Parts: sequence; structure tokens; C-alpha cells
Amino acid sequence: MSEAEASSYPPIDPVNFDLIIVGTGLSESVIAAAASAVGKTVLHLDPNSFYGSHFASLPLDEFASFLNSHSVPPDRTASLSTLTTAAALNDQNDDNNLVAVDLIQQTLYSDVEIFSCASENENWLRENSRKFNLDLGGPRALLCADKSIDLLLKSGASQYLEFKGIDANLVYEANGKLVNVPDSRAAIFKDKSLGLTEKNQLMRFFKLVQQHLAASSENHNDGNGHERGESYKISEEDLESPFVNFLEKMRLPPNIKSILMYAIAMADYDQENSEICKDLLKTRHGIDRLALYNSSVGRFPNAPSALIYPIYGEGELPQAYCRRAAVKGCIYVLRMPVVSLLLDKSTGHYKGVRLASGQDLYSDQLILDPSFTIPTPLPSSPTDFPLERIQILSQKDVKGMVARGICATQSSIKPDVPNCSVVYPPRSLYAEQVTSVRALQIGSNLAVCPSGTFVLYFSALCDDVNEGKKLLQAAMNALLMLPDSANPESIPTVQIETGNTKPVVLWRACYVQEVTTIKFESISSTPTPDGKLNYNDLLDMTEKLFHQMYPDKEFFPETTSPEDPTDDNDLTLES
Repeated sequence: MSEAEASSYPPIDPVNFDLIIVGTGLSESVIAAAASAVGKTVLHLDPNSFYGSHFASLPLDEFASFLNSHSVPPDRTASLSTLTTAAALNDQNDDNNLVAVDLIQQTLYSDVEIFSCASENENWLRENSRKFNLDLGGPRALLCADKSIDLLLKSGASQYLEFKGIDANLVYEANGKLVNVPDSRAAIFKDKSLGLTEKNQLMRFFKLVQQHLAASSENHNDGNGHERGESYKISEEDLESPFVNFLEKMRLPPNIKSILMYAIAMADYDQENSEICKDLLKTRHGIDRLALYNSSVGRFPNAPSALIYPIYGEGELPQAYCRRAAVKGCIYVLRMPVVSLLLDKSTGHYKGVRLASGQDLYSDQLILDPSFTIPTPLPSSPTDFPLERIQILSQKDVKGMVARGICATQSSIKPDVPNCSVVYPPRSLYAEQVTSVRALQIGSNLAVCPSGTFVLYFSALCDDVNEGKKLLQAAMNALLMLPDSANPESIPTVQIETGNTKPVVLWRACYVQEVTTIKFESISSTPTPDGKLNYNDLLDMTEKLFHQMYPDKEFFPETTSPEDPTDDNDLTLES
């Protein structure tokens, strides 16, 4: 921020808050709304000119600019200085008991590749850039019965959103075919890819799961000390066993097992190779995921499958919570970087922040966008300053990597299906594939791209950049016509409309994102976007963080607010 830009901002008043939040990503925005709802004074800042941070939906040119700018390490020298030095910038503070420690933004993205796939497309893409709303953290969708929907309704944020249903959920098979996920009784009967025997096996399995769930929900006994429906329950031994073993015990064929594990239960790692599987799914959790998926199908009349997606993109979700927070009194300032933390000189405890405008603000708690951290080692420090506090602030827990890709095309991967999800199970693309790849195609009817075009998102968990890029390349090649990156003219730009022709890619981006979590005492850091299709894990961590900060407060107390003219139990879905 230039001096002119900084001086254009009037001072923020008041200067003391219960909570200051830096970054408007999904977790930050949910906590801003939750804290405001229980009466906390909240200041929500973002150095960007848009809402959403790493969960934003951006026009094509801004998307490329953001990725490129956040994949190059900032050229900045860390410093540690007393507030006495800063008093020349801000006369309001001359507290010699505090020190200012500069914040830096770490890069979350690496190996960013963005290019148009033919020179003829460049002018068209430039002219239509603002008609795109590209998700930084995609692919993402909401299960119709999961906690993200419940939280939208409970918080009142749902009144600021509109959704459309995803038309189909598909599985990519090793033979190159896309098959439907048979997720209901009607879908099983209609599915032409399943034989009669497979349909009967699948129906019997779903019936067993339903009987188990019904029996588990009954707390009555028959008068002899035996719980009713006990004979219908899956045994405790089976529930604790790997889900893949239970499916084998049920004698389900390989294609059905694959659909259940990776498309419905949404397992990320190869469940049939326990030696390399990093997250072996237990039957108990597999059954819970099947139940969630099943209850999502048909919950909303206008949603044909289990998934829905917000009109205008994923970035609408954090914006909805920000609007909710603002209604409850949260103050918002965009384009305002936080440059330093203010710490107690003797204890190292957090006291406040310094803005790029030069103003110092104070709060009891601070939440940071996951890209912010403290530089180490520090070049200098006051005598007797507790450096161990700085070391705690700079600790980062890297959980892994997720490779993400986006392609813009002029036709759908499946005729007459504009919006669909696709899972590539392990080993469906190549023998060494050990993780699932997830894809989501969104059409122009969801206002994320120009009319007649489609956006496809891809993601895959990976251990390193090379593995991630290989997964993305294989997944894209399986469904799309890609040019050689060294020769963008290597494919035609005009799509021949036949049922067997793959869509031609007009533009694409690939990048690898770190998955990190950082936690400490009065300063906390929110999680980065993970590799999941839904938001459940992120929201679990967000709620946990809220309760750590405010253990005596309810996470969105259910109250009817006078400013809400709508029924919070309604979710707007367009047909």
C-alpha cells in the first residue's frame, strides 16, 4: 500500500476490539459471524480488494494475477522494533512496553501454470474475463444434508445465497467410460451400466445399511433387556473393520465397491492397499458417509442429486457470512494490510496489530489468514525479550499438498449435462495412482462463465509437485482435448459436436497448494482449503477454534433476529 493509499483511509474507530480477524476466507468469515452473533466486537480486515481470500471466486484475469502474486516470495525484510520508533508514524501510541513484530505472507501455491490454448482465444478470453468466476479452492460442492447446509440455515447466512443442483454424479472407470453413481432406488433401476445381479446386490446392501441405521436410532428394548432391532445392526467387530473388508464380506463386485468407497463415501486414498493408504476408512465411518449421501438425495425438490453449488461460485459462501457478521455489528475494511503484531515486551503476549496505514489497534484475540506468519530468525530483538514466544508464533503444521487444475471449454464432458461431479478412483487412470482425483464441471447457468462455456475443476491429494501434476494431467487428458503446453496451436479451436468428441480446452491453469494448519494461544490461524469436495472437515476445525476462543458461548445461538425478513429454514434453490 502506498502512502497516498494509506492516508486515504480515515482512522478506524474504536481502536479496541474483542477480536481482530485478518483475511476473509471461509473459516475467518464464519468465526466473524459467530463471534458477532454472541455479542463480541469484531474488526475484519483483508489486504485484498475482494472477499474470500483463498476461497474466493475471481474473474479470469484477477484469478491469474492472484495466483502469480502469491506464488512468488515477497521481497521483504523482517524487523523487530519498539513502538517508540513507530510513534513517528502514529502519535496515538508511545507505549514503550510493546514491541512490533512484522508479519509476512508465505506462499501457499507453487508450480503455477496458466495459459490460453490457442492464440485465437486470447482476445475472446480478455473480452470475457469478467464473465468468469473461478474458484481458487475448487472443486467444491455442498451435500444437501451436511453440516454446511445446517450452518447456513442456523446462522441466517442462507438468505444471502442461491444454489442450483448438480445434475449428475459420475465415476470414471479404467476403461475410459463415465458411469452414473446409483445413489437411490430409482437410480439403481434406471442404471443401464449395471446388470440385474449387480442391481440386486446393491439394493440388498443399501437395505442392510438402512436397517442398521434404523436399529441404531432405536433406544427402546423389548422388556427382556434386549434392544429392539438388534438383529438388524451391523456387528461392532464389522464396524471397527476396514470398510473395504466389509464390502468384500458382502460379496459386492469391484465396480460397486469402487462406487461406494470413492464416489459416495468419498475416500481419498486407495483403500485396497493398506500399506500405502494414509487414511483407511472404517466401516463405521463408511456407513455414516453413505447415510449422509443418501439423505442428501432428494432433500430439496430442485436438486436432482446429492450436491448443490452456489450461483456465482464458491466465493459467495464467505461473503454470505461476512454479510451476516456486518448485520451483527462487525466492522469491515478491505485493501488494508496488517503489517505488524504488537507484543508485550516482557511476556511476549499478543496485544494488537499495526495497519499499513500506520494505525495501531488492540484486541484480546487475533485470527490470521493461513498465509501469514512471523519471519525467523529475527534480525534483532530487545534485551530479555522472550524469543520462545516468537518461535511458537512461527510454527507451521504442513498436512500435505493438493494439486488443483481448472479448464475452460466450449462443450460439456457429457452431452446435455451442464453441471456434474466426477471421481477418478485410485488406479483408474494409471497403475501407480494411489489417491482419488475429483472433478466438478459447472456450466454458464450458474453464472461462473460466459454463455455456452463450461468450467472444470480438478483436485488430487499428493506428496509432491511431480505427483500432483501427473495426476492432473492424466485426469484432464481422460476427458478433454489438451494441446501440448509447448505448442498451444497443436489442437483445433472449433469443437465438432459429436457424442464421442472430447471438449477442447480454451484456457487452463494448474497449481499445487500447501495444506496447513497453525494454532497458538491468543493468536490463531485458520486452515487452508483442503482436498475434500465438501466443507465438513473445514467447518469442524472452524467450530473447534471458536469453542477454544469462547468456551462458554454457543456457536450461532438459534434466535430470530428482527432484521431477518425471511425464514431461516428456507434455502433458495433455482430450478
